Amino acid sequence: MAGSEPAVKPGSRYGDLLPRILVGIALIALALGAVWLGGVAFALLVAVVVLLIYGEWCAMHRAGRTVRLAGMFALAGAVLFTHLGYLAYALLLVGVTAASLFFLARIAAWGVLYAAFPGIALVWLRAEPLGAQLVIWTLAIVWATDIAAYFSGRTIGGPKIAPRISPSKTWAGLGGGMVAAALTAWLLSRQFGLALEPLFAAALGAVLAVAAQVGDFFESHLKRRAGVKDSGSILPGHGGMMDRLDGVVPVSVLVAFAIGLTR
Repeated sequence: MAGSEPAVKPGSRYGDLLPRILVGIALIALALGAVWLGGVAFALLVAVVVLLIYGEWCAMHRAGRTVRLAGMFALAGAVLFTHLGYLAYALLLVGVTAASLFFLARIAAWGVLYAAFPGIALVWLRAEPLGAQLVIWTLAIVWATDIAAYFSGRTIGGPKIAPRISPSKTWAGLGGGMVAAALTAWLLSRQFGLALEPLFAAALGAVLAVAAQVGDFFESHLKRRAGVKDSGSILPGHGGMMDRLDGVVPVSVLVAFAIGLTR
């Protein structure tokens, strides 16, 4: 959930704060509960989220029903394979599906990859030693980035990062998100017993905050090209599932890749 700072009317700088807080609390509680339970509960939640993301992607790009269904079956199967411990089969299924869709609807093929990789990454991370801690650590970094970027960006303001892509994103928001992510990564790595040196944990958190913001900009770019304000309307005050998880997409994949390299 990368830091989103939607434009607001003058005099109502925090006018959308209440629905964002209420929905945010509900989403965090749901995510933490599923992570704690693990197993089927977590895999099921990830599968639902992945399918919603792909559905929003296809709706934004007006993809046909056939490619939507093909992608959804592949995504559900990929999450199932990962949950059962067959990571190679999950990646193969996603790769074959994306390659097949590439010749029918190129944009849908990219949507399968966009939705699949974070879903596979999170389910795979949860099955690792200290899996619950790793997933919470990953999500908490994105949440910290989101919250700090929102408040620091709106409070401090200042120069915009890329106004043509996302008019309200400021360097102050990015800086606040990086500081919050660094502190979160450091504190939780100590609390969870993760084998990370303090300075490395903080630096990693800051880097992941940048990745979360890149995910936010990428999703903003997609919406501008599609001519839509939000990816969907399922989450009051937040828009669609893609709007809320745009930062989780790159961060979860990067964390899973880093863990995989150390095995």
